[in-house]
Amino acid sequence: MTVPALPAVVSLAALIVYQGTAMAVGQARIQHQVKPPASSGPEPFERALRVQQNTLEQLVFFLPSFWLAALLGNQDWASLLGFIWVGGRIAYGVGYRQAASRRGPGFGISFLASAALLVMAIVGVFSQG
Repeated sequence: MTVPALPAVVSLAALIVYQGTAMAVGQARIQHQVKPPASSGPEPFERALRVQQNTLEQLVFFLPSFWLAALLGNQDWASLLGFIWVGGRIAYGVGYRQAASRRGPGFGISFLASAALLVMAIVGVFSQG
């Protein structure tokens, strides 16, 4: 089976965004002198950590929904939604790192993209048989 190129690029972009959040936590640990295994500290550190944790939580839902939508539905539409999800996660991270009150738009964008991918996957599964 050949892996579709565009969905693979979306997956790589999502993983790169996640890795970026992990690196931001490391940077925040150094900047705010929060030594592992501590998971609390100054608010800027805790916001960076929440960005990483929430992105991981969302990634667990996004990747299977995305690939099912791409493989059983329309890979171009799934990829577009996947790129929107990636953009939403970036907006979420940038907003949340600035202030907790600024996390909403990015979260909403990525959540809606994931929900649409789930619907595409469900339709794809049931239209196969």
